Amino acid sequence: MGSLPFTVSDLQASTNGARSSPTLLCTPLMGTTVDQMLIEMGKAKEIGADVVEIRLDCLRTFNPRPDLEILIKRSSLPTLVTYRPIWEGGQYEGDENKRQDALRLAMELGANYIDVELEVAHDFNSSIYGKKPDNFKVIVSSHNFHNTPSAEAIGNLVARIQATGADIVKIATTALDITDCARIFQIMVHSQVPTIGIVMGERGLISRLLSPKFGGYLTYGALEAGAISAPGQPTAKDLLDLYNFRLIGPDTKVYGIIGKPVGHSKSPLLFNAAFKSVGLDAVYVHYLVDDVEKFFNTYSSIDWSGCSCTIPHKEAALKCMDDIDPIAKKIGAINNIVRRPDGKLIAFNTDYIGAISAIEDGLRGLNGTIPSAGSPLAGKLFVVLGAGGAGKSLAYGAAQKGARVVVANRTFERAKELADKVGGQAMTLAEVENFHPEEGMVLANTTSVGMKPKIDLTPISKEALKHYCVVFDAIYTPKDTRLLREARETGAVVVYGTEMLIRQGFEQYKNFTGLPAPEDLFRQLMEKHA
Repeated sequence: MGSLPFTVSDLQASTNGARSSPTLLCTPLMGTTVDQMLIEMGKAKEIGADVVEIRLDCLRTFNPRPDLEILIKRSSLPTLVTYRPIWEGGQYEGDENKRQDALRLAMELGANYIDVELEVAHDFNSSIYGKKPDNFKVIVSSHNFHNTPSAEAIGNLVARIQATGADIVKIATTALDITDCARIFQIMVHSQVPTIGIVMGERGLISRLLSPKFGGYLTYGALEAGAISAPGQPTAKDLLDLYNFRLIGPDTKVYGIIGKPVGHSKSPLLFNAAFKSVGLDAVYVHYLVDDVEKFFNTYSSIDWSGCSCTIPHKEAALKCMDDIDPIAKKIGAINNIVRRPDGKLIAFNTDYIGAISAIEDGLRGLNGTIPSAGSPLAGKLFVVLGAGGAGKSLAYGAAQKGARVVVANRTFERAKELADKVGGQAMTLAEVENFHPEEGMVLANTTSVGMKPKIDLTPISKEALKHYCVVFDAIYTPKDTRLLREARETGAVVVYGTEMLIRQGFEQYKNFTGLPAPEDLFRQLMEKHA
């Protein structure tokens, strides 16, 4: 069975009182000694965790009574004690009775929770029947390291876990596709018992980030990136500071960036800070997407409010749209998708606006002109290097502003195809070297020549740059490419690739929220983190 579409009614179920309290943030302690775990406890409290998970199976040596007494009594946060056996993905290989004795002892010594595996939960819960302290809860867990079963199979699993007498149900599955998370969200929303639902792996990240939206009892955040207790676990610091975990609730609108790979994207940093600065109930996440169509079919309610779109999905996503902005349609690539209140998806290309507006400002600075009604690009000779996605964006954008466009590409055919569409001229990259019918031309590089790690390369000689008054480079790693350095030395105004990046973000923010972008905030964050 495939993923069910995630509908509005599913979400409404989550807000109908089933949700009693906010989702807790639990930090696993992975130290190999008791002393190490005590240090980690201090760090977890400092970061802002609500609960610490004491992973007894990580300890190199373990003396149950003295060690548990120290760990439980000296913890300044509520404690969850787990002693995970090897057959459920943990590190414990010893005697099963001893393992369960240690968990019972943890309960007696004042642990707030213990986590016991479904296989043994029935017998374990029978053994503590009538002895449970008031504020103590048993989490019964099931881990699937292979896949995420159908919604029906997960429902049956929840029923089996409940039947053991669990206080809290925990299900951890593995994501083979990002749409697997939807089935876990559905279970959490409809569950009558407190539920922890996690989809492991990078494709399951949103199951952890959005746990508070769907009423999850708790989610796990690692102390540091290297110390994760399960695949795909984010750090507690990222949950709190990058994704504003504490601000997420049932009504939070979800935005994100779809791509593959996508983890490197700085967009969540910019958008989450911007949403928070104006008090918008929204979050922006990383979506690692394999199949765009499946993604949009699954996450189809209006709470999935829009996304940015990066490589390799800029063209494939076009087919899934209900409406496409005319210029984006001409360019044949989109990078910004908004879900309207009627549920329909409308797409834009903000790349070209970002780049063209930056180049226009560069020209205005050069002439010292007051921004007039017309574009300073009107009538200019505009040379675009490269005919890929960014090349198309710039060629169309410049033509729209009245520039005379020249497209140069490694293969002449591709240059000609694009040049014909914008009513321009085509040539090979080699020909650009001796092309200067006039002075004061504008150059826009959209090739990858000069990008990290090959930063000593440039697409055009310094000699040829003398005929240009403004030079733009779409590359932003490094920010100051050899092309831009040499252009500056010839006296041209240079426009950085980071400008295109920042400005296309302003446009996306406007499209998402209907509000003007907090431009200074975006710039400060880019400066600090780019």
